[in-house]
Amino acid sequence: MTPPAAVLDLASDRATCDRIAALAAARHGFPATARLDLLAVSENATYRVSVPGTAEAPGTADTAIVRVHRPGYHDAAAIAAELDWLDELSTHPGLEVIRPRRLPDGQGVISVQIDGTERYAVLFEVVEGSNPDEAGLTGRDFRLLGRMAATLHECVAGRGRDVGRFAWDWEHTLGRWPRWGRWQDGPRVTAGRAAAIAPAVDLLRERLAGYGMAPQRYGLIHADLRLANLLRHGDRVTVIDFDDCGLGWFLYDFASAVSFLETDPRVPAWQEAWLAGYREVRDLGAADEAMLPSFVLLRRLMLLAWLGSHPHAVENATHLADFAEGTVRLASAYLATGGARRVAA
Repeated sequence: MTPPAAVLDLASDRATCDRIAALAAARHGFPATARLDLLAVSENATYRVSVPGTAEAPGTADTAIVRVHRPGYHDAAAIAAELDWLDELSTHPGLEVIRPRRLPDGQGVISVQIDGTERYAVLFEVVEGSNPDEAGLTGRDFRLLGRMAATLHECVAGRGRDVGRFAWDWEHTLGRWPRWGRWQDGPRVTAGRAAAIAPAVDLLRERLAGYGMAPQRYGLIHADLRLANLLRHGDRVTVIDFDDCGLGWFLYDFASAVSFLETDPRVPAWQEAWLAGYREVRDLGAADEAMLPSFVLLRRLMLLAWLGSHPHAVENATHLADFAEGTVRLASAYLATGGARRVAA
């Protein structure tokens, strides 16, 4: 099995990430006196770099977002492919996405040698706005997510699979080469819990194989399209964080929308709202809709693996207590209906 890529642990890697961010900002013309503020750490470390203007020259103020990539997750070509897709999406009417900054020669990926290891960073334009409040989720929020997902899917309709990005297919999610690790190695997955989940995994694999990977069902997706990756500013909504984008089933984007919330009793209502928004833009048949519980279980098992391979992630503090047991309940509910419809977990 290919092991998961190295995980950023700021307890040991903070100084290195700070250095990479500063070097990348300098390549884009930011002075050594520019301020760097760490915003978030997940798969990558994200900073805001800023230079204040002066009373004499207020137009000299500048700011950008710097994303420092963790080692081993993407190579330079894959990161460049993400930036190319963002440039393409930015020309689509009615769709706002975060925009990469490029050097005068067009290069977007900054390569930095740190202690003999090649590390990468990217700069993005700052997007004004804030994330929708996940503490007060509404059907309106999920209708928006569905509409955004369908718009992105329409943008890649008819596109081939040579996109320069990795795949979220069976083998790279729960199969032989799981990108985030094995779900069996997730926190608090006892032998008994693994035995309870395993039959649902077998059914899931069977249903995904039957559903297939035809072009109208499988293509380039965002792969983490949840409210945390939308920024609202007035009536303007911008999609951010395409770091996980790759080839996958289009309806996996719904499963991403309910990440860590899969057992919430409001999921059926959220699903209906998401579908309503999706169908405003793109047709979706009954056979597709029937697969949504499968993608929710797929994502849940991937997150279980992710928690195991990312022990320093903040999500471990907030979801660790009952995530494995909740996954058992979800898997049991999935088996109870043959995976064909959503039931309470």
